[in-house]
Amino acid sequence: MASQSANLWVLLTLGLAGILLMTRKLKKAIKEDFGAFIEKLQLDPPPQPAPPKAPHPLTNLTFAVSDVFDVDGHVTSFGHPDWARTHEAASRTSPAVSALVEGGATCIGRTVVDELAYGITGENKHYETPTNPAVPARVPGGSSSGAAVAVAANLVDFSLGIDTVGGVRVPAGFCGILGFRPSRGAIPHTGCIHVSTSLDTIGLFARDPNILHRVGHMLLPASFVAQRNPRQIVIADDCFQLLNVPPDRSSQVVIKSTEKLFGKQVLKHINLEDYLRSKLLSLNEVTSQKTNGELKASSLKLLADAMQILQRHEFRLMHKEWLNTVKPTIHPAISTQLHERLEASDAEIEYYKSVRDEMRAAMNSLLKDEGVLIIPTVADPPPKVGGKVSEDYRSRAFSLLSVASISGCCQITIPLGFHDKCPVSVSLIARHGGDRFLLDTVKTMYTTLQEQADSAAETKSSKNGPSREESAEIAKEKGNQAFKDKQWQKAVGFYTEAIKLSGNNATYYSNRAAAYLELGSFRQAEADCTKAIDLDKKNVKAYLRRGTAREMLLYYKEASDDFKYALVLEPTNKRASSSVERLRMLFR
Repeated sequence: MASQSANLWVLLTLGLAGILLMTRKLKKAIKEDFGAFIEKLQLDPPPQPAPPKAPHPLTNLTFAVSDVFDVDGHVTSFGHPDWARTHEAASRTSPAVSALVEGGATCIGRTVVDELAYGITGENKHYETPTNPAVPARVPGGSSSGAAVAVAANLVDFSLGIDTVGGVRVPAGFCGILGFRPSRGAIPHTGCIHVSTSLDTIGLFARDPNILHRVGHMLLPASFVAQRNPRQIVIADDCFQLLNVPPDRSSQVVIKSTEKLFGKQVLKHINLEDYLRSKLLSLNEVTSQKTNGELKASSLKLLADAMQILQRHEFRLMHKEWLNTVKPTIHPAISTQLHERLEASDAEIEYYKSVRDEMRAAMNSLLKDEGVLIIPTVADPPPKVGGKVSEDYRSRAFSLLSVASISGCCQITIPLGFHDKCPVSVSLIARHGGDRFLLDTVKTMYTTLQEQADSAAETKSSKNGPSREESAEIAKEKGNQAFKDKQWQKAVGFYTEAIKLSGNNATYYSNRAAAYLELGSFRQAEADCTKAIDLDKKNVKAYLRRGTAREMLLYYKEASDDFKYALVLEPTNKRASSSVERLRMLFR
């Protein structure tokens, strides 16, 4: 009896040891795949055709699909176990997935998405948050978090995701890989759960631009348009001012690459806010309703509002019955967005649909067939895992993401290395329907972009962070934007910061003088202009501004001398000429 008890204890001990060993192995397996997958599976391509026929175009490539795509015999869980529990297994595989398998690629699993594919952080308490291989302490981005992580961790060659308000672009930017949001409707959405019928697109992730190009061309409708280079690269300067990343690590990388590949003549700089304000009639209606017309409505803010309201309205329209019946437990951040302003009026929805139509026309007019718009993918680095995402953070992100979401244009996120240990990216946008052109452009530019990004990083690494001169330039640009926004005191603050960092730059003093003039601080303006002239004897603006300050201080002779000297430097300067004539007539 004692012997039997001893044997029983031995068996129990071995059993417990086995369980512990299996648990450790399971944890190790989860860690090894970075938590990207919710299910491993195998969809194998058909046999290769016999020679002399060419092999399948995607032969030897592996891919994963987000947990919104149907796979025959498997339950699509939409990022939530309650959805999986209340839905049957799919009876057929999504045509997009089937096309890739038929093209020679092997599907090896389904990946994590945000709950109901609704968030932008990629966090999911039900299936755990995938680990961002680029910065493990920060979120991978959503909604297609697992698909991005699988590619970034080199577990697959490419993956499929869904992009509604940034579901592919955000995780691509956060994980430091390529992310392609095709034009709205370019790839049929059949066999994929909808989040928002008018905003959803099937998107792609890849590390290699050649693979992105091959897979993208496979999924897009057949086209016989020859490959062509862009005729215009449009830099949205105001959008890049949202970034804390220095220009030499973001917009300047694109500018230098463009000049090297296509020449300076194709570059164009715009203020996207101003352009859209001039094109969107709906925005002008909002502006005209402001008191005395004094307040300017933000075009990007209008697009962000339209995107979020249409997403929320269409999601509830499709899934309201399930939400009300099942009452799933949803992450508070997603629940807040989903239930905010539960119902939008018909008039409101029609208004935002008109914004959508106008936006597509505006973008087509700007880019035409062979233009590319350059904007940051997101304004800020990825938040820390478990951290709270502020409304300001979300607002800045949605302002940029809404450009393609509302217009239906195609967009590709391109990594540009790291800054402050976080991935940096920019996005290229082409008109609606310009998908193949955009893929061709990225394939052409990618290597040069990486070379320029690496060069900028090497230059930076040879120093201890940004130089004082670079930091001063950043402060100056912020001052310029504040001045443009008529925030004079704020502009003075930024210019003062620039002067403290680099006190031998005449432009900083001259710009601060302009802000002082707007504030009525004429003595300070005169002093700044005098300093600017001491540093740069040919600074025309400093003479003009000092002349204005002196005139306001009743120093008419000195003011007249300043305007006359400005005319010597610039004989055709109308402001100087009219000021000299005005003072002459006043004291003749």
